[in-house]
Amino acid sequence: MTLPTGINIDEPRYPQNTYVNRAKHFLIVTNPLNVFASEAALNNAARIVKDYKAGRPIPDVKTEDELWKAKYLYDSAFHPDTGEKMMLIGRMSAQVPMNMTITGAMMTFYRSTPAVIFWQWANQSFNAVVNYTNRSGASPISTEQLMTSYCMATSGALVTALGLNRLAKNLTGVLPKLVPLAAVAAANCVNIPLMRLQELKNGVPVIDENGKEYGSSVTAAQQGIAAVTLSRIFMACPGMVLTPVLVNYLEKKTTVFKRFPWANSPIQILFCGFVLTFATPLCCAIFTQKASISVNSLEDDLKQKIKKESPNVQTVYYNKGL
Repeated sequence: MTLPTGINIDEPRYPQNTYVNRAKHFLIVTNPLNVFASEAALNNAARIVKDYKAGRPIPDVKTEDELWKAKYLYDSAFHPDTGEKMMLIGRMSAQVPMNMTITGAMMTFYRSTPAVIFWQWANQSFNAVVNYTNRSGASPISTEQLMTSYCMATSGALVTALGLNRLAKNLTGVLPKLVPLAAVAAANCVNIPLMRLQELKNGVPVIDENGKEYGSSVTAAQQGIAAVTLSRIFMACPGMVLTPVLVNYLEKKTTVFKRFPWANSPIQILFCGFVLTFATPLCCAIFTQKASISVNSLEDDLKQKIKKESPNVQTVYYNKGL
């Protein structure tokens, strides 16, 4: 069988104009099994992608399915704009194993002040890595900016978590267990914009459907970062809401934790992992990664430039990041 030519692997395999197709796309991209891919496998996938784009023969790839398998493995580890290999824990394929551990621990040890401080710190450290790794384009970020974002997000999460813990200390049932969710939501609203401050200052590149770049737009950056922040909060909600409900049920209706006190944390971590396996891609799919914006919504100078160069272009596109 001969590999077909003319396959556009610069775009996802499934058209991204519907939610279902975006979900299928991200189910593959965020597959946690990709974390275990060897360096040799990743480098081989990169070679296949680059050779195919350059029109060079790929004797070891015979079918379209094999080509897309290599492309998705490549996408799981390499930045879509810069082509750089991303650090392991910053890849979207690491979201489930990392988040299930941190989230499960945050909800298990939510009453202990030292534990709250430690796990909120761990969560924000992880978030800082993810936000930096998945920023849009080759946006430079200074060490000072990186540390400012990290410290402010961690402080915001700690203040929120400890403050709500004080307010909820006399409450019972599910409500006290939802405190970590409020802290995570508050921290995301600080961490993501700060980590991508260069985009808010300088904008992100906008292109037309043929790939022609017109310049950078701050308005597009604002919309993209807002979308990422919302999707991250939505991503956290299922696990951090359903897990306390499950634990509350097991505490009140069963004797599981009385018979096996040690099972509390493993049950929460494993259940979080199950929920996040689906919540991560389904929430990534809420907004398209290749986002669109009307030319009329752009800054005046950029809008005028596009209208002058390409008067028929009404919509431009940009990478919103993940």
